[in-house]
Amino acid sequence: MESKFEQMIVKQTADAIIVKLPTTVNINIEEIQRFLRYLRYKELVSKSKASQEDIDQLARELNKSWWQKNKEQFLSEEK
Repeated sequence: MESKFEQMIVKQTADAIIVKLPTTVNINIEEIQRFLRYLRYKELVSKSKASQEDIDQLARELNKSWWQKNKEQFLSEEK
C-alpha cells in the first residue's frame, strides 16, 4: 500500500549514509545546507585533540584580535 506522503529514508552503506527526502518536505535548501555544515563541524571536532582549555584560550585570542581590529567602528558610533 502506498501512502499519499512519501517517506523520509535514511540508509547506511559501507561508505556512506544516504538520506532521501521527498520534495514535499517543507525545508528550504539553505536549512539543509546549514544542517550539512553542522555535520561537517561534528566530524572535524570529533578528530580534535584539543582540550576545552585550549579551545577557551583560542576563543579569547580570537575575540581579542577581532576587537582590536573592529573597536574603532563601534566606539566611533557612540560619539
